[in-house]
Amino acid sequence: MKKYISFLYLFIFVFYKYAPMITFTSTLPDELFQELGEVAAKLSTPKNKLIEKALRVYLEQIKRMEYIKSYKKANKDENMLSIAAEGMAEYLKQIQED
Repeated sequence: MKKYISFLYLFIFVFYKYAPMITFTSTLPDELFQELGEVAAKLSTPKNKLIEKALRVYLEQIKRMEYIKSYKKANKDENMLSIAAEGMAEYLKQIQED
């Protein structure tokens, strides 16, 4: 009975983690697809998993670039610099008290 419950929990976890998948069709240049196949074979990983991981990494990099851009923009805003300076002064005060 215990094994059955463990299997059930595993099934539920896998189902909810991977169930909401969408299938789509795309095209890639021949040389890129060939390189993808070579790397997938070398790593013993399905091509779709490599594409998924690469897309996640790329989207995370875009988010980081957006943060950097927003910080650079805030760096030119006198009100934002004033707020940041006030916050830093309060932070330094707090760590000096500890």
